[in-house]
Amino acid sequence: MAARMADVRLETVCKSFGKTEAVRELSLEIGDGEFVVLLGPTGAGKTTTLRLVAGLERPDAGCVAIAGRDVTAAPPAMRDVTFVFQQYSLYPHLSVFDNLAFPLRSPVHRSAAAEINRKVREVARLLHIEDKLQNRATQLSGGQMQRVAIGRALIRSPAVYLMDEPLSSLDAKLRGEMRIELQRIQREVGATVLYVTHDQTEAMTLATRIGVMDLGRLVQVGTPREIYESPANVYVATRLGSPGINLVPRSIFPTVPAPAAAATVGVRTEHVRIRKAENGRSLGTVSWIEHLGDQDHLHIALGERDFVTLSDADSGLSVGDPVAIEVTRPLFFDAAGRRVAD
Repeated sequence: MAARMADVRLETVCKSFGKTEAVRELSLEIGDGEFVVLLGPTGAGKTTTLRLVAGLERPDAGCVAIAGRDVTAAPPAMRDVTFVFQQYSLYPHLSVFDNLAFPLRSPVHRSAAAEINRKVREVARLLHIEDKLQNRATQLSGGQMQRVAIGRALIRSPAVYLMDEPLSSLDAKLRGEMRIELQRIQREVGATVLYVTHDQTEAMTLATRIGVMDLGRLVQVGTPREIYESPANVYVATRLGSPGINLVPRSIFPTVPAPAAAATVGVRTEHVRIRKAENGRSLGTVSWIEHLGDQDHLHIALGERDFVTLSDADSGLSVGDPVAIEVTRPLFFDAAGRRVAD
């Protein structure tokens, strides 16, 4: 099945609830077939942005366009979008077949019985739930219920798919499986997707581009690699990476060449070389080791700071060992937290 692909454009969109600015002058373009993920913590404005595209909220200023058509004032039913919510929102008394068929039986999108049967079975095959069509929704596992919720969005072949943290209620194993499924489905359908999450792993693995949000503002947009390697500021740098980026004062690494404006050095865990110190030239002390099978997370005490790096499991280092630290690809930030050129 193929979706009617469409671009989405938001221009200087603003939305407030009372005195709270939920979205501030947000501009974003999503191309046909893109999988764009909005990443940020609770309260960043991600879900409000999604609801503005869906037409569930009306912007105070700015405009929303889908497929080149201004839909700022259009009701949700006229926008040709579908919305997958965080909760499954299935009809428990209906079978999987009838849950999937429901959008095609609505007055706005009513289809013939033969067409409904064809589309339901096509979507069920795509989602690997064709053997569950006669089951009640209450007889399904969490992963199967989420597949049905996604299938209900897919069945209409809309221009744009909007997804609000659809995997957050699943356990870790199911989230991993569903990420793979979503990637496969999006590629096969060729869908345009705007997806909201606070989970960096979802953002990195699903997105063609990530938009990082903070307090209603879109701080940076780029590919996952661009966001990870070239963050615009400290806030963006801390959104991606597990363990998180090390942020230490410039004075900790006085011999590392740095821009004059640099106040903070950012170091990813994989961009550090650690060795046991010799001749008393230690920079820190191993305070804790997390054993992860083929590698370790080393926690180094730098004064009162905890500095984390990756290490081979056979590094030979132990808690209490003095160590020297070499950074290979540092990032630099000024006193206000803005990235400064290396």
